[in-house]
Amino acid sequence: MPILLCRVDDRLIHGQVVVGWGAALGIDYVAVVDDDLFDSEWEQDLYRAGLSETIEARFLNVDEAAVSMPQWSQSQERGFVLTRDVRTMRRLADVGALDDQEVNLGGLHDAPGRRRLLPYLFLADGDVAELRRLQRSGVRVSAQDVPSARRVELDELFEMRSG
Repeated sequence: MPILLCRVDDRLIHGQVVVGWGAALGIDYVAVVDDDLFDSEWEQDLYRAGLSETIEARFLNVDEAAVSMPQWSQSQERGFVLTRDVRTMRRLADVGALDDQEVNLGGLHDAPGRRRLLPYLFLADGDVAELRRLQRSGVRVSAQDVPSARRVELDELFEMRSG
């Protein structure tokens, strides 16, 4: 099965991801792509604790994910890819790892320099620039915090930001 979801969520593995998306999609694994987390075994263990025993956690840096994602797309395993920020997802797109994938903006929370667009989505100017690069590379991007919520397309988000 292909990769079922590519999601940007600054909390990475948490209840909304596991229960909301994981259960709805029937996943076998969650692949977390984060260069810093890749080097921290104890942090990985904390995130693993949030998963059931039936869901595997994979922690990769961008280079490893770029090699692995095409293989996962051809696998029988069902999974999804998580990044902590838009920049990391854009880096995956730059190396072709997001070909034929969509990106879900699921949770970027309030921080200095970010502006609220949706209750779960705050974007800084740098995030907007990265999203524009993703869009220009042909990746479809939308925001949706849980499967039952309305999907908000990227152009609509840009209109919210300028309004």
